[in-house]
Amino acid sequence: MDLIYLIVSVVIAGIAFALGWVMNSKIGAGGIQRAKEESERILKDAETEARNLKKEKLLEVKDEWLKKKQEFDNEVNSRRQKLNNFEKQLEKKETGLERKMELVSEREKELEELSEQIKIKQEQVAHKNERLDNLLKEQNKRLEKIAQLTSEEAKNMLIENLKDEAKTEAQQFIRDIRDQAKADAKKEAQKIVINAIQKTAVDHSVETTVSVVQIQSDEMKGRIIGREGRNIRAFEAATGIDVIVDDTPEAVILSGFDQYRREIARIALERLISDGRIHPARIEEVVDKVREELEDEIYKEGENTIIQLGLHGVHPELVRHIGKMKYRSSYGQNLLQHSIEVAYITGFMAAELGLDVKMAKRAGLLHDIGKTLDKSIEGPHALLGYEMTKKYKEHPIVVNAVGSHHDDIEMTSPYAPLVQAADAISGARPGARRESLESYVKRLENLESIANSFDGVAKTYAIQAGREIRVVVEPDKIDDDYSDQLAYDIAQRIQQDLEYPGQIKVTVIREVRKIAFAK
Repeated sequence: MDLIYLIVSVVIAGIAFALGWVMNSKIGAGGIQRAKEESERILKDAETEARNLKKEKLLEVKDEWLKKKQEFDNEVNSRRQKLNNFEKQLEKKETGLERKMELVSEREKELEELSEQIKIKQEQVAHKNERLDNLLKEQNKRLEKIAQLTSEEAKNMLIENLKDEAKTEAQQFIRDIRDQAKADAKKEAQKIVINAIQKTAVDHSVETTVSVVQIQSDEMKGRIIGREGRNIRAFEAATGIDVIVDDTPEAVILSGFDQYRREIARIALERLISDGRIHPARIEEVVDKVREELEDEIYKEGENTIIQLGLHGVHPELVRHIGKMKYRSSYGQNLLQHSIEVAYITGFMAAELGLDVKMAKRAGLLHDIGKTLDKSIEGPHALLGYEMTKKYKEHPIVVNAVGSHHDDIEMTSPYAPLVQAADAISGARPGARRESLESYVKRLENLESIANSFDGVAKTYAIQAGREIRVVVEPDKIDDDYSDQLAYDIAQRIQQDLEYPGQIKVTVIREVRKIAFAK
């Protein structure tokens, strides 16, 4: 307010100064009188305006004060409401806690009463047990006098009798159940498997590690070797295959474990021989061209296989790996032919069981896809195939069947055991696969050692190339009932500890010989 008065005073002083100067400048008394009257009027107007301005400012300040007061009242009311709500909540919680305390007190009283009752019952039970013990002791003493045996001896005799009787009955019961299950399951399984095998007849050829290239004359051998052996060295470096030029008439031998590289070398060498131009630059050019052509042929082979099986929607990268199976082998069995056969067998068994035939064929075809990866990638081929099919968005059923056909992961669908069975059937065909003499002998030794590890076994003989093992037992230690259980236990141990194609028959022989001499 002081500032307003100061402003008004300054304005009035300025106006008075101006009027005084004007009046002094006027000539004559009339002019001075008029100026004085004008100045008085201006002073009155200024005072009126100052009073009005003062009233306006007072009203503005009063409005602002009322506004602030209203906001403060609202805030106070809001906080008061919150406090009231908190008080109500606290009252409810206090009421609830009091109720809970009452319930707890009641429960404690009930528990105390139960404890007293239990204590009384325990005392009664202890008293009755004591009486029963005394009665049992008296009864046992009477029995010992009558039977002339101590209680420990009678107990052991009873246990032995019951043990032998229960063991015999259990073995007989188990054998009956197993025989019945075998009879029922064997008929259906034989029907499905034999039907599947009869419907497919894929030829098997044992792959070797060499390829023979025929030449027109032995003079060509010198051109293949080249001056100081530069041609043969360039060829081996480009293909990764050893070239054997020996005394074999009109033939050059290519040696290597990788069938794909060996095929590239064979085609490239035949082209070089027919062309006649053999030198390092030409060798590299022909080998590169053959490699590109063979890659295209591999993809076409994969497509033809998929069309042959009636499948569709296979990822192009998987198609290429399917084609590469043509140049892979497993125990001498061509991998592509094996996979096609497994696909057909799996499809036939799935049809017999009412499952999706195409899904079964798809899983059978891709089950060994992990074997086509580079040897630098380590791991079981089933798990490598599992990761590959999963990467290229195959159906989860197919992915699981690929990964579990050697029990590396758990089977989650009925298609997985079908693929496993079809794989075993294809690999167990006579002549389908071959194995080294060392691994063959090792497998026979493992078979016999497993059988010999059981008590009561006298001799073991692995026969029929390890597809059957005959176990001769000691007749005084193993009876007829236990012989059946022993055969089952040996088969289970072999199944757990060994890997083998097909199945192994376990035959337990118990022979009793009685000899007498007539003199």
